[in-house]
Amino acid sequence: MKTLLVLRHAKSSWSNDFLSDHQRPLNDRGKQDAPRMGRLLRDEALTPDLIITSSAERALSTAELVALNCDYDNEIAVTRQFYLADPEDYLEVLADVDDAYSRVMVVGHNPGMEELVADLTGESVHLATAALAHIQFNIERWRDLTPETVGKLQSFWLPKEL
Repeated sequence: MKTLLVLRHAKSSWSNDFLSDHQRPLNDRGKQDAPRMGRLLRDEALTPDLIITSSAERALSTAELVALNCDYDNEIAVTRQFYLADPEDYLEVLADVDDAYSRVMVVGHNPGMEELVADLTGESVHLATAALAHIQFNIERWRDLTPETVGKLQSFWLPKEL
């Protein structure tokens, strides 16, 4: 069994016109919501074995704040491939994950993350900023996670509902 946690980055700031989209930081709400989602993971006994995040500042900051608040004790893997990624990009990265990791969290951006959840579960969810989807798969190897794999959406959380 493999578990995929799909987390959209927390709310980002648009206050600095000189920053590129890739460099935008979290705003105050994002800085509150990301730790909240980390505590949720800890409380639900869903601390990831591995976190893989987009290299965008808002996604990386989200991943770091979540990690600090869910007792995550591994390195955070950072990839540019998740920046504005399609579902295929997520699957390509996940295919190379060591099978020793049972629970992996990906942190990225819409619309690709919503499409990923829909493709893998058949369910349509709106991944607002800092929303988290918990998907379970009946597979033993990450390379077996393909667009045809059907997982079960176990849970879905929005930070404003916590």
